[in-house]
Amino acid sequence: MGNTLNRRTALGVGTAATAGVVFGLATPATAAPSTGGGASESSLLRANQVAALYRRAKERAGGNWYTYISVASGGGPTPQPAVRENADTVVEAYSVNKIAVATAVLDKVDRGLLTLDQRVEVTSAIVVPGGDGIFSLDGAYPSSVTLGHALAALLTVSDDTAVRLCGLVCPAAELNQILVAKGFPKTQVEPVANPNRFFLGTSTARETHDLLQALVRGTLLSATSTTFLLNQLRAPIAFNDGIRRTMSSAERARIATKAGWFGDARHEAGLIFDPAGAPVLTYVLFADGQADPDNFGATHPAVQARAAMGPGFIDAVDGLRNTSVPARRTSPYRPTNGG
Repeated sequence: MGNTLNRRTALGVGTAATAGVVFGLATPATAAPSTGGGASESSLLRANQVAALYRRAKERAGGNWYTYISVASGGGPTPQPAVRENADTVVEAYSVNKIAVATAVLDKVDRGLLTLDQRVEVTSAIVVPGGDGIFSLDGAYPSSVTLGHALAALLTVSDDTAVRLCGLVCPAAELNQILVAKGFPKTQVEPVANPNRFFLGTSTARETHDLLQALVRGTLLSATSTTFLLNQLRAPIAFNDGIRRTMSSAERARIATKAGWFGDARHEAGLIFDPAGAPVLTYVLFADGQADPDNFGATHPAVQARAAMGPGFIDAVDGLRNTSVPARRTSPYRPTNGG
């Protein structure tokens, strides 16, 4: 970490000025308990560095932030909080809740009620006109796709029609019951008159953080479904405007991320893995109230803030390992030229 620490020192990052009173650490950095140089002391130092990076970027962006960020505590099962800001405020999660939708569908797959290779019907009535994703582009309906295809579109290109396709196999009331049973009563979709449709609903930064933690620990879904979901969120075509924007392809492969946007809200949540595939940082960044609300591109202030945070977060956890959860490697990105 030598060069990385030198860069942070030059920027004034990781100093006592990042005391946990503001960002929710258990104790201020200047009052950290002595651990004889063990993993928890290292995690606290890294958490303070993450908190400083977050504070600088979000203050430049302005607006309101609802955040939970944690850093792995080495071999311990409980991560070290770095930032807890408005973490229990219920907010509209928008497309970040597509992770929760996929979780409910995959739970039914795990219980043998659905299969990824079963087909769902794509009719012209179910396609969201002008929404995000790919289903609204081809105009060749009616057609059908597998449920696995729908979930991949839901989680990578954030397809809005895929939400409705998931609703065909997991109605809103059932979806919410599954999430409550898994311990997420505030992460809920919003039912409408049609029981198979819903708005993406609400969550809190803490619940979304805990859902991601349960996912990588293997307590949320089966091993097969866990791998499927994480592979979508780590895919090269997953959201690249925020945390992953100024990263190499290898670094992007270490990020599992999902963004959501609507109105003046610009959200992102995900995980950073070490090179061996163990998760070392979990972030939930819900933000609204910034300037330029009609800009849904990479130059929006909140999106720019997350792009600034991403490389700093990777630097802050450089060399950190997490031995309390399974490592999950991905295949290197290899583009093809057809044929």
